[in-house]
Amino acid sequence: MQVLSASRSEWIAPFTGLQPGQFHKLVRVLAERGGDAIVDGTLVPTRDHRLAARSKNYRYSTNLQVAIEADARLVIATGEPQPGNRNDCTVYRDSGVLDGRPVMADGGYQGNPEVIMPYRTPRDGSELADWQEDLNTVHRSVRARAEHALARMKNWTILRDHRRAAHTLRDTASAIARLHDLALTG
Repeated sequence: MQVLSASRSEWIAPFTGLQPGQFHKLVRVLAERGGDAIVDGTLVPTRDHRLAARSKNYRYSTNLQVAIEADARLVIATGEPQPGNRNDCTVYRDSGVLDGRPVMADGGYQGNPEVIMPYRTPRDGSELADWQEDLNTVHRSVRARAEHALARMKNWTILRDHRRAAHTLRDTASAIARLHDLALTG
């Protein structure tokens, strides 16, 4: 996970393009709006086949994990891109996004104990309890925030068709995440 510290103010402008005051305001807004993190993966079509692999959409893609703060809808971390034919559960574990921190995710993250997922219908075909259905409803409404944030990030053409070298995708995604956060915070 890439983290920039404000301990040395001379590093803020070159790495973020912000003045130290703007950076401190963004950090303050994030701290005030604290909340649960949501993680989700998205496929980024990538023309450099050294990292990309054929994925479920039959294109060469990479799987990029993105962590989003639930309340503020701000991107808080991007993971290391992995080949697009890997499932979200494996990519989440390998990418190092929010290691050890409890996060909400969809049902594709089974096997990760720190991930909070919706309740699944039992194998015997019985119905979920009413309280489980209610929690799943809340879970879906929170998860929708992650989907909307990913959709806003993919408004940038470079994340709909990454034509640069594959090793630059993480930096590109981090930059787009930063622009996304700036657009939301003003």
